Parts: sequence; structure tokens; C-alpha cells
Amino acid sequence: MTSAPQTPPPGRTDDELAQSDIPAMLRYGLSFAGPHRTALFGDGAVGAAVLLDRLGIQPRAVAFLAKVVRSGGVRYAAELPEPVPGEEAVSMVRAWLESAATAANGIDGDEETARWMEAVAELLGLRHAHRARAAGASSS
Repeated sequence: MTSAPQTPPPGRTDDELAQSDIPAMLRYGLSFAGPHRTALFGDGAVGAAVLLDRLGIQPRAVAFLAKVVRSGGVRYAAELPEPVPGEEAVSMVRAWLESAATAANGIDGDEETARWMEAVAELLGLRHAHRARAAGASSS
């Protein structure tokens, strides 16, 4: 069986990814496996990383929050007074956590949410590393 050549999907810009409805992606991605979960861990994680990067959030803050979610649960994390530094980031991340809390069922849901947050932290770290390399290359 031969398959037709696959055309890669068109890329999305940072601005397009940043406009993703992250709370909805969390609700559906945590509730349903398959394409919803794929979208959450793909475009949703990248969009979240773009938004947090624009607010100057460090990857370690998101990685730490993932540990809090894993240890105390997503509902507990949503009630933290400052889940990440910065007023605007707090508001945004709290909305994500509250949305995740409506869909995360028990320990498995908390674990899936923590994994997503770890993915966001990794992507955020990659953005920081790439920017640092690009700055180093341009100053040479």
C-alpha cells in the first residue's frame, strides 16, 4: 500500500498560538483523550509558554507549580495566593488551574495537569535557551 505524500501542516505564529483558548483546551484535553489531548499538549502547551514568556515568567516557576499540582492537586494549586510571580500571570495561570480543576478527576487528572505544566515549563526553557543562543551569536 502506498500512501500519498503528506504535506506538513502550516506552522502557526507565536501570536496565533498565544490567542488559543487555553482554559477550554485544558477542559477538553483533560476530559478526552485523542485529538483534544494532543491539541492540549501541542498547541496548548506552546501557546501557554508563549504567554508566560511574554510576561517574563521563568521555567522554574512553572516546573515548581507542576510539583505543587502533583503533590496537592490542581484544586489546591488554584487556591494559592500567587501560583506564579506577577499579577497578570497570576490571573492567567489561576484561570488555567480553575479550568483544569473542573476536568481533572482525582489523582490521574492531577498527574495529567502536572505533566502538561511540565511540558509548558520545558517549552518555556527552550524559548529562553534559544533566545540566549541567538543573542550570543549576534554579539559575536
